[in-house]
Amino acid sequence: MVETVTATDRSAGITYQELLDQDSHPVPELFRVESPLPPGPTVVPAEQYFSKEFHDLEVEKVWKRCWQMACHEDDIPEVGDYLKYDIAHLSFLIVRTGEDSFKAFYNVCLHRGRLLKSHNGHRAREFRCSFHGWAWGIDGQLKEVPCHWDFPTVSAETHSLPEVKVGRWGGFVFINPDENAEPLEDFLGNLSDQFPNLPYERRRKIAHVSKILRCNWKVAQEAFSEAYHVIATHPTILETIGDANTQYDVFGNYCRAISPALTPSPHVEQPFAPLEDARMFTKLRHALTGHVYEKMTDGLVHVTNGRGEVSKFNIDGTWVDGPMTHADTNMINWVGGKQLPGGETMPLAPPPEVPDGKNLRQVAAEPLREQYRAELGDVMDNVSDAELLDSIYLTVFPNFHPWGVFHRIVYRFRPNGDNPDECIMECMYLAPVAEGAERGPAAPVHHLGPDDDWVDAPELGMLAKVFNQDVVNMPEVQQGLKSMRVPEVIFANYGETKPRHFHMLLDEWIARD
Repeated sequence: MVETVTATDRSAGITYQELLDQDSHPVPELFRVESPLPPGPTVVPAEQYFSKEFHDLEVEKVWKRCWQMACHEDDIPEVGDYLKYDIAHLSFLIVRTGEDSFKAFYNVCLHRGRLLKSHNGHRAREFRCSFHGWAWGIDGQLKEVPCHWDFPTVSAETHSLPEVKVGRWGGFVFINPDENAEPLEDFLGNLSDQFPNLPYERRRKIAHVSKILRCNWKVAQEAFSEAYHVIATHPTILETIGDANTQYDVFGNYCRAISPALTPSPHVEQPFAPLEDARMFTKLRHALTGHVYEKMTDGLVHVTNGRGEVSKFNIDGTWVDGPMTHADTNMINWVGGKQLPGGETMPLAPPPEVPDGKNLRQVAAEPLREQYRAELGDVMDNVSDAELLDSIYLTVFPNFHPWGVFHRIVYRFRPNGDNPDECIMECMYLAPVAEGAERGPAAPVHHLGPDDDWVDAPELGMLAKVFNQDVVNMPEVQQGLKSMRVPEVIFANYGETKPRHFHMLLDEWIARD
């Protein structure tokens, strides 16, 4: 592994702002803003990731008080459609009450406390409890109480469903149980400015995958909040991502990372010669060691070193035979693990030819610009290479992760009930929609259990393989946090800006009266 100590406050290689100087189109003004978090250190007690007491604090101080994305508007497209949103032990109903209006209620019958609805539903005219039949209109007003004469203190004034504050941004519905909360617009600040050429209102949800992970929600969220892990976790992309040259910025209640594409990692000291018979998923050269990893018909992964010596490994990374007794387990999983349909034989596409006067990023961005032009028209004349190519990933406190500008990814992370050792990770794809066009129906949620492979959701494409590299770490982290001799986590000053920013805000919310 190549170290990048440079006697400066950053890794070697080109900065993101220098890459923007080479863009073929003007870049958005906000991309030129550099707003780093002041240096740390940020040290977090390990128990915050597994303590039930701290989980309960998060429920009281965050989930009951903070704005949080509950669903997409298109998940409930017709009047009367409703969605059950759960966070920890709390349950809410989000309902479309009009063509362009939404309400949210506590999902609880006010008689004996049964959940009003156990599942999502369509075109409801009322919410009727299946225990004793009490009913409310979709506007929350008390509608019927069987034997109402027996409840002289119950009326629409006293027992209509308690409402939860609702806000909307980018086609998403947010809720906040705190009736004294600031408006969502104030909480989000200038978030919309991060998406100048394709606002989220002009996107439709074409995929939505939810998976239970055996780790705390913060462990999972933090793993997707920084590029520092790429060198060890994602060796398959080191030649095409400037991981350690990512730019990080903070803006009030949200933060941003921009990882440049089609520029090599500063950890790659000298690129190796291309592997002539490489395959995208089953035969690749390691960018740091030059070793060739290949899935073979014997069910093993063969690793060939620079001297042509072959060592064999099971797909879990255990050594079977050969002079090398250790290999990169993430590379082994990539080539030897479960594959996407057609992935076994998919060739590795060669890089495009770069004519004189242009660079690789400009050449790669141009076909994408034309691809989107068919849907979005002349707006593409104003779109920079950076918007089309780079990984621009934002985190809105506490758990909403929209990507920009032309990336389709949105993440959400939340606890799985009241178990601090499990969480629910969700990945959505939102595709562009032409101005004035209807978004159309939203893709339903594809649920995966803790033992399911991400590849079981082929609608995610290659990202499913990337996720497998990520999530293999997480149960190991969850167990390790409970085994630390010094029970604390430390974050890098700059390269882990986003987790640092999250914990700074989390501490503030926990400390509030």
